[in-house]
Amino acid sequence: MKLSVVIPVMNETENIRPLFQALDASLRSIDHEIILVDDGSTDGTVAAVEACAPSHARLIVLNKNYGQTTAMAAGIEYAEGELIATMDGDLQNDPADIPMMMRYLEEQDLDVVAGRRSSRKDGMMLRKIPSAVANAMIRTLTDVHIRDYGCTLKVFKKDVAKNLGLYGELHRFIPVLVQLYGARMAEIDVRHHPRKFGRSKYGIGRTSKVLSDLLFMVFFQKYGQKPMHLFGTLGFVSFFVGIALNLYLLALKILGQEIGGRPLLSLGIIMTFIGIQLITTGFIAEFIMRTYYESQNKKPYIIRKIVDKP
Repeated sequence: MKLSVVIPVMNETENIRPLFQALDASLRSIDHEIILVDDGSTDGTVAAVEACAPSHARLIVLNKNYGQTTAMAAGIEYAEGELIATMDGDLQNDPADIPMMMRYLEEQDLDVVAGRRSSRKDGMMLRKIPSAVANAMIRTLTDVHIRDYGCTLKVFKKDVAKNLGLYGELHRFIPVLVQLYGARMAEIDVRHHPRKFGRSKYGIGRTSKVLSDLLFMVFFQKYGQKPMHLFGTLGFVSFFVGIALNLYLLALKILGQEIGGRPLLSLGIIMTFIGIQLITTGFIAEFIMRTYYESQNKKPYIIRKIVDKP
């Protein structure tokens, strides 16, 4: 099978029939399957899929709402195509862009092609501006230069999609995960349509979640395999600053000055203990990282190919 299209859906009853029609019109000439993942819908979405799904479609119904990232990961797990495309189920992404993205991936010998909404049809204050700010922050802190992190429409090679490690709400950070995997990625313009039916599941309230995930991704990107480099460096700096302050105060005490009421005494003691705690945290993080790789027989590297001499 050439292509698997993974589509997380939640409360999209009215979009299901036109979604299947758009997919059929766009992908008729491609050997493909459609995997819809219902993420805890409370309306008639499941019934609508069962009523009008074609024979090459599969429905995965999660037992509750887990979020888009988990739903996407579930769909990717069951995908069998050589290429895997992901898109939203609200028809704001256009399935007609998928063949173009597939051709671009193959012509440019890429592993991932990410969509960039060239003319976004969303509200300015609650969607476009917060998204632009979030995209700029992610680019700056991760050094992964993608303009549109929020576009779900992407095409992956199968092995890349299945090894991304999607957890929590990391779907916005897929380009960062792709970079960590070492895959070759490019971004191209795709169409974007206004939502016709239903309500958007995104809003300004997700800002704190995005910021929290961003902090984790920056840490994971820079120190995921070497946490001691972060905790150890901070710990030694704090420890030696604390020791230096305490030695300074000890010298003053020897010279006959009173140091019991000085704030520097408390600061020196606190800095020393913080340093010890950070260094200890680094050791624990290193053991956890090693356990993660060794217990699952994982490798800290990925081989693209091996070329043997004739």
